[in-house]
Amino acid sequence: MKRLKINYLLIGLITVLLAMALWPTIPWRGGEQDKIAQIKSRGVLRISTINSPLTYYTINNAPAGMDYELAKRFADYLGVELQVNVRQSLNDLFDDLDDGKADLLAAGLIYNSERLTRFRTGPSYYSVSQQLVYRIGTPRPRNLGNLKGRLTVASGSAYMSTLRNIKENQYPELDWAISTDQGPKALLEAVADGELDYTVGDSVTIGLMQRIHPQLAVAFDITDEEPVTWYTQREDDDSLNAAMLDFFSQMEEEGAMARLEEKYLGHVGAFDYVDARTFLRAIDDTLPDIRPLFERYATKIDWRLLAAISYQESHWNPQATSPTGVRGLMMLTRNTADSLRVADRLDPEQSIRGGSEYLLRMMEKVPSSVPEDERIWFALAAYNMGYAHMLDARRLTEKQGANPDSWADVKLRLPMLSQRRYYSQTTYGYARGHEAYNYVENIRKYQLSLVGYLQEQERKLAQRKALEATLGEGYPAVAPEIAMN
Repeated sequence: MKRLKINYLLIGLITVLLAMALWPTIPWRGGEQDKIAQIKSRGVLRISTINSPLTYYTINNAPAGMDYELAKRFADYLGVELQVNVRQSLNDLFDDLDDGKADLLAAGLIYNSERLTRFRTGPSYYSVSQQLVYRIGTPRPRNLGNLKGRLTVASGSAYMSTLRNIKENQYPELDWAISTDQGPKALLEAVADGELDYTVGDSVTIGLMQRIHPQLAVAFDITDEEPVTWYTQREDDDSLNAAMLDFFSQMEEEGAMARLEEKYLGHVGAFDYVDARTFLRAIDDTLPDIRPLFERYATKIDWRLLAAISYQESHWNPQATSPTGVRGLMMLTRNTADSLRVADRLDPEQSIRGGSEYLLRMMEKVPSSVPEDERIWFALAAYNMGYAHMLDARRLTEKQGANPDSWADVKLRLPMLSQRRYYSQTTYGYARGHEAYNYVENIRKYQLSLVGYLQEQERKLAQRKALEATLGEGYPAVAPEIAMN
């Protein structure tokens, strides 16, 4: 009996020792779980972000944005759902981390060493420079010591530490106001509307905003390019950061990151103020009459993209005619029009219907190996220079060791089709590939402007209605109009 008790004692002791050894790996430890185990146990990855033309926005009642797509893919990688919390200010974002309401911040935030005392950063996924902006028509400052008005920056932004450093080391008289109720995007809009003199923004967001607010001008760069990164809580637990590193590495290896960068950043190039202003005026003056036709015949693409294609083709002039004989809103050739049963190329409805059908034909011919959301760009290149030449560009891309299914890779080869050393290697020879390149890039810029501008109009209309409701029906609606202009 005594021997049996000793055996039970040994067994119990061994059980306790094994439990102590295995305890850290048990996934149901409640509050002692590592971060990734908590997220998987919860079944939800919680991110906080801000509304901007790059990070997060909605279109056709569906979420979009580079940070949103990255976060959605990260949630899929973890095997959980994504929960998005949209905040109004940068301080609100970091409060979410402090309060445990977010697992990470995915909001296009610049790497900032001052934040590292409380937070950690993930991998960089693109880079930006900090720029001073002002409104066109006012004097352009040459440096931060030459400001003739008030500089305002968002509370909690990386711009504040940059300005403090510049004040300490270069311009001791430099001063600025801090906005606690407006984020960087709202401050950029305020400068564009003439409500503020200056603010600081990042180069990518500014480039996107100029498509909607062309009066927004860059005075100069304040910094060199800096990485943009996600932020997480500063903890001893490395599981979330390790998972992010593996996820971003996988995205790079698969080429998915390059595709995402091309989708959201590939068309942020040189800005043409006159062209942007002309296009926005056409949205106000010309588009309303023909918008119903784009909405009716854009069956498999967004109607705003079809409208952008038409603007690139004809500037929405139904009588447009080129020296080569293409005509109408969609600039159809006679042969193409005949194949599409378009009797009158100058008739807006026939032209838009025909152009939409022809574009769908091109999209259906694009090889199935091309990702769904990139097929349109290959189709547009074919629409512009011919399907056979688009295939030549794909073959040339493959010959050079790049990915023929990636628009980011293929578009770089389009201009080569007009250079003898390259088109001599192709099946169908010379093509005006540089024109096709510019054609697609311009359409993407017009689409960006159109989507953003219409959303801005809807936002202002909602603000006006809300203010009118607050004031009451007996008050005139003049004040809201003044406040918005």
